[in-house]
Amino acid sequence: MEIKDFFPMWDELGERERKELSSAAARRSAPAGALIHGGGSDCTGLLLVESGRLRAYMLSGEGREITIYRLFEGDICLLSASCAISGLQIEVMVQAEADSEFLVIPAEVYRRAVASSAPLANYMNEIMANRFSEVMWLMEQVMWKSMDRRLAAFLLEEAAVEGSDELKLTHERIAAHLGTAREVVTRLLRYFQSEGMVRLGRGSVDISDRKALARLAE
Repeated sequence: MEIKDFFPMWDELGERERKELSSAAARRSAPAGALIHGGGSDCTGLLLVESGRLRAYMLSGEGREITIYRLFEGDICLLSASCAISGLQIEVMVQAEADSEFLVIPAEVYRRAVASSAPLANYMNEIMANRFSEVMWLMEQVMWKSMDRRLAAFLLEEAAVEGSDELKLTHERIAAHLGTAREVVTRLLRYFQSEGMVRLGRGSVDISDRKALARLAE
């Protein structure tokens, strides 16, 4: 992908902004599991995902993780450049969930471009609003939805992402996505298995009854 593919208003940018963004963008790659952005003290810059899949998550004081959103091909990660956004202080980590390639635009370059281009600023605000909506949805799930329903929904979502009902996921990995303890996930998965909804293997969860999972998720 070219950098202009990430910005639908590219032709509305000034020549100076286009040149500066293009020349500053550095192509990077990361293997599955690699940490790309280390939180608020880090200032990685704007991430533009060319291929693969990234995961943005938060870490509690006790070391417990919870996924707040995922980034796929064509997505832009703003929070990895939070140091360039006035008044925004948030500890978000970004990890490669799959082998990934992405462009990195330094935070200072991004800051200057947004300050001088209203179309770019408006588009970035739109992305931020969408991410905020995702975080609010997550808060609603955590506060009001039982863990068994969240787990069922997660398994169905993961199957859609992977394009398969055979999920290569450990209980610990699932717990990190959902922000809970591994023991809770293990207990619920064993219940799901007893009800015929899944089959458990070593480091895997196979969905055997999608309809039952969907009814539970609803």
